[in-house]
Amino acid sequence: MAYQSVWYYTDLPEKVVDLIEEDIAEKFDGNMGDSKLHGDALNKEKRNSQNAWIPTTHWVGGFLWHYIQRANRENFLYDLRCIDGESMQYTRYGKGMFYGWHNDAGLSTQYKPVATGNRAEGLGQDFVNENIEMVRKLSFSMQLSHPDDYEGGNVQLLDEAGKSYITPRQRGTIVLFDSRTQHRVLKVTKGVRKSIVGWTVGPRWK
Repeated sequence: MAYQSVWYYTDLPEKVVDLIEEDIAEKFDGNMGDSKLHGDALNKEKRNSQNAWIPTTHWVGGFLWHYIQRANRENFLYDLRCIDGESMQYTRYGKGMFYGWHNDAGLSTQYKPVATGNRAEGLGQDFVNENIEMVRKLSFSMQLSHPDDYEGGNVQLLDEAGKSYITPRQRGTIVLFDSRTQHRVLKVTKGVRKSIVGWTVGPRWK
Protein backbone atom coordinates (compact mmCIF):
# COMPACT_ATOMS: atom_id res chain seq x y z
CA MET A 1 0.00 0.00 0.00
CA ALA A 2 1.25 3.50 -0.74
CA TYR A 3 0.83 6.97 0.68
CA GLN A 4 2.34 9.41 -1.82
CA SER A 5 6.10 8.82 -1.52
CA VAL A 6 5.70 6.14 1.17
CA TRP A 7 5.16 2.46 0.45
CA TYR A 8 4.37 -0.13 3.11
CA TYR A 9 3.34 -3.74 3.72
CA THR A 10 1.31 -4.82 6.72
CA ASP A 11 0.32 -8.40 5.87
CA LEU A 12 3.23 -10.44 7.25
CA PRO A 13 2.12 -13.49 9.26
CA GLU A 14 2.63 -13.13 13.01
CA LYS A 15 4.67 -16.35 13.13
CA VAL A 16 7.13 -14.96 10.59
CA VAL A 17 7.61 -11.79 12.64
CA ASP A 18 8.06 -13.92 15.78
CA LEU A 19 10.81 -15.89 14.06
CA ILE A 20 12.58 -12.75 12.83
CA GLU A 21 12.44 -11.02 16.21
CA GLU A 22 13.59 -14.12 18.13
CA ASP A 23 16.46 -14.85 15.76
CA ILE A 24 17.65 -11.24 15.63
CA ALA A 25 17.42 -10.83 19.41
CA GLU A 26 19.31 -14.08 20.04
CA LYS A 27 22.16 -13.17 17.70
CA PHE A 28 22.44 -9.39 18.11
CA ASP A 29 21.00 -8.23 21.45
CA GLY A 30 24.42 -8.68 23.02
CA ASN A 31 25.92 -6.24 20.51
CA MET A 32 23.55 -3.40 21.36
CA GLY A 33 25.27 -0.11 22.15
CA ASP A 34 24.74 3.63 22.05
CA SER A 35 24.15 4.92 18.54
CA LYS A 36 26.79 6.96 16.72
CA LEU A 37 25.97 9.08 13.69
CA HIS A 38 28.27 8.29 10.75
CA GLY A 39 31.10 7.56 13.18
CA ASP A 40 30.88 10.99 14.79
CA ALA A 41 30.82 11.60 18.53
CA LEU A 42 27.65 10.56 20.31
CA ASN A 43 25.05 13.32 20.07
CA LYS A 44 22.12 12.55 22.34
CA GLU A 45 20.55 15.92 21.61
CA LYS A 46 19.82 14.66 18.10
CA ARG A 47 19.53 10.93 18.62
CA ASN A 48 19.26 8.65 21.62
CA SER A 49 18.91 4.97 20.81
CA GLN A 50 20.71 1.65 20.87
CA ASN A 51 21.67 -0.36 17.82
CA ALA A 52 23.52 -3.35 16.47
CA TRP A 53 24.49 -4.16 12.90
CA ILE A 54 23.04 -7.12 10.99
CA PRO A 55 25.00 -8.27 7.91
CA THR A 56 22.93 -8.80 4.77
CA THR A 57 24.28 -12.36 4.70
CA HIS A 58 21.78 -13.03 7.49
CA TRP A 59 18.62 -14.53 6.01
CA VAL A 60 16.53 -11.50 7.02
CA GLY A 61 18.57 -9.46 4.53
CA GLY A 62 17.29 -11.56 1.63
CA PHE A 63 13.78 -11.55 3.06
CA LEU A 64 13.66 -7.73 3.19
CA TRP A 65 15.36 -7.36 -0.20
CA HIS A 66 12.36 -9.11 -1.77
CA TYR A 67 10.00 -6.43 -0.42
CA ILE A 68 12.40 -3.64 -1.36
CA GLN A 69 12.54 -4.89 -4.95
CA ARG A 70 8.77 -5.33 -5.09
CA ALA A 71 8.09 -1.79 -3.81
CA ASN A 72 10.63 -0.39 -6.22
CA ARG A 73 9.03 -2.13 -9.21
CA GLU A 74 5.53 -1.07 -8.22
CA ASN A 75 6.22 2.52 -7.21
CA PHE A 76 9.68 4.11 -7.16
CA LEU A 77 11.46 2.66 -10.23
CA TYR A 78 14.89 3.69 -8.90
CA ASP A 79 18.18 2.20 -10.06
CA LEU A 80 19.07 0.16 -6.95
CA ARG A 81 22.10 -2.07 -6.46
CA CYS A 82 22.20 -3.29 -2.86
CA ILE A 83 21.66 -2.44 0.80
CA ASP A 84 24.08 0.25 1.94
CA GLY A 85 27.23 -1.19 3.49
CA GLU A 86 25.75 -4.69 3.13
CA SER A 87 24.34 -4.29 6.63
CA MET A 88 21.11 -3.32 8.38
CA GLN A 89 20.58 -1.64 11.72
CA TYR A 90 18.74 -3.40 14.54
CA THR A 91 17.49 -0.47 16.62
CA ARG A 92 15.95 -0.27 20.07
CA TYR A 93 14.30 2.81 21.60
CA GLY A 94 13.61 2.63 25.34
CA LYS A 95 11.83 5.17 27.51
CA GLY A 96 13.05 8.69 26.76
CA MET A 97 14.81 7.69 23.54
CA PHE A 98 14.15 9.37 20.18
CA TYR A 99 15.68 10.45 16.86
CA GLY A 100 15.18 14.06 15.76
CA TRP A 101 14.38 15.36 12.27
CA HIS A 102 16.84 14.18 9.63
CA ASN A 103 17.10 12.67 6.19
CA ASP A 104 19.19 9.69 5.16
CA ALA A 105 20.52 11.22 1.94
CA GLY A 106 20.83 14.56 0.19
CA LEU A 107 23.28 16.92 -1.44
CA SER A 108 25.27 17.20 1.78
CA THR A 109 26.04 13.46 1.68
CA GLN A 110 27.21 13.31 -1.94
CA TYR A 111 30.71 13.54 -3.29
CA LYS A 112 31.94 17.08 -3.87
CA PRO A 113 34.55 17.68 -6.62
CA VAL A 114 37.74 18.94 -5.06
CA ALA A 115 39.88 19.60 -8.13
CA THR A 116 40.02 22.27 -10.81
CA GLY A 117 42.04 22.32 -13.97
CA ASN A 118 43.04 19.44 -16.22
CA ARG A 119 43.20 15.68 -15.68
CA ALA A 120 46.67 15.90 -14.18
CA GLU A 121 45.33 18.24 -11.53
CA GLY A 122 42.61 15.88 -10.44
CA LEU A 123 39.60 16.23 -12.75
CA GLY A 124 40.04 12.66 -13.89
CA GLN A 125 39.76 11.37 -10.34
CA ASP A 126 36.69 13.54 -9.71
CA PHE A 127 35.08 12.05 -12.81
CA VAL A 128 35.76 8.53 -11.53
CA ASN A 129 34.49 9.27 -8.03
CA GLU A 130 31.27 10.86 -9.27
CA ASN A 131 30.52 7.98 -11.63
CA ILE A 132 31.16 5.12 -9.22
CA GLU A 133 29.50 6.82 -6.24
CA MET A 134 26.60 4.92 -4.69
CA VAL A 135 24.01 7.15 -3.00
CA ARG A 136 21.14 6.25 -0.70
CA LYS A 137 17.86 6.18 -2.60
CA LEU A 138 15.33 4.15 -0.59
CA SER A 139 15.16 3.83 3.19
CA PHE A 140 13.27 1.02 4.87
CA SER A 141 12.10 0.05 8.33
CA MET A 142 10.51 -3.12 9.69
CA GLN A 143 8.49 -2.87 12.90
CA LEU A 144 9.34 -5.69 15.35
CA SER A 145 7.46 -4.47 18.44
CA HIS A 146 3.75 -4.85 19.00
CA PRO A 147 2.08 -1.40 19.19
CA ASP A 148 0.99 -2.20 22.77
CA ASP A 149 4.63 -2.79 23.81
CA TYR A 150 5.37 0.93 23.94
CA GLU A 151 3.88 4.42 23.95
CA GLY A 152 5.12 7.31 21.83
CA GLY A 153 7.90 6.33 19.45
CA ASN A 154 5.91 7.03 16.28
CA VAL A 155 7.82 7.41 13.02
CA GLN A 156 6.83 10.71 11.42
CA LEU A 157 7.62 11.75 7.85
CA LEU A 158 7.21 15.02 5.95
CA ASP A 159 6.09 14.87 2.31
CA GLU A 160 7.16 17.35 -0.36
CA ALA A 161 4.24 19.61 0.50
CA GLY A 162 5.31 19.73 4.15
CA LYS A 163 2.42 17.56 5.37
CA SER A 164 3.31 15.08 8.11
CA TYR A 165 2.50 11.40 8.08
CA ILE A 166 2.73 8.82 10.88
CA THR A 167 3.73 5.37 9.62
CA PRO A 168 1.65 2.35 10.70
CA ARG A 169 2.54 0.87 14.09
CA GLN A 170 1.31 -2.63 13.27
CA ARG A 171 3.87 -5.29 14.12
CA GLY A 172 5.62 -6.61 11.03
CA THR A 173 4.95 -3.49 8.96
CA ILE A 174 7.65 -2.79 6.38
CA VAL A 175 7.83 0.89 5.40
CA LEU A 176 9.84 2.20 2.44
CA PHE A 177 10.40 5.84 1.47
CA ASP A 178 12.73 8.06 -0.52
CA SER A 179 15.92 8.54 1.52
CA ARG A 180 15.77 12.32 0.96
CA THR A 181 12.50 12.48 2.96
CA GLN A 182 12.65 14.32 6.30
CA HIS A 183 11.61 12.02 9.15
CA ARG A 184 12.00 11.44 12.86
CA VAL A 185 11.23 8.98 15.66
CA LEU A 186 9.22 10.62 18.43
CA LYS A 187 10.28 10.08 22.03
CA VAL A 188 9.23 6.77 23.58
CA THR A 189 7.35 7.50 26.80
CA LYS A 190 6.81 3.91 27.94
CA GLY A 191 8.10 0.47 27.00
CA VAL A 192 10.49 -0.43 24.17
CA ARG A 193 10.22 -0.07 20.41
CA LYS A 194 12.38 -2.37 18.25
CA SER A 195 12.89 -2.26 14.50
CA ILE A 196 15.21 -3.16 11.65
CA VAL A 197 16.18 -0.22 9.45
CA GLY A 198 18.40 0.15 6.41
CA TRP A 199 19.12 2.04 3.23
CA THR A 200 19.40 0.90 -0.38
CA VAL A 201 21.91 2.50 -2.71
CA GLY A 202 22.27 3.06 -6.44
CA PRO A 203 24.32 5.13 -8.87
CA ARG A 204 24.55 8.87 -8.30
CA TRP A 205 21.44 10.78 -9.43
CA LYS A 206 21.74 12.22 -12.96
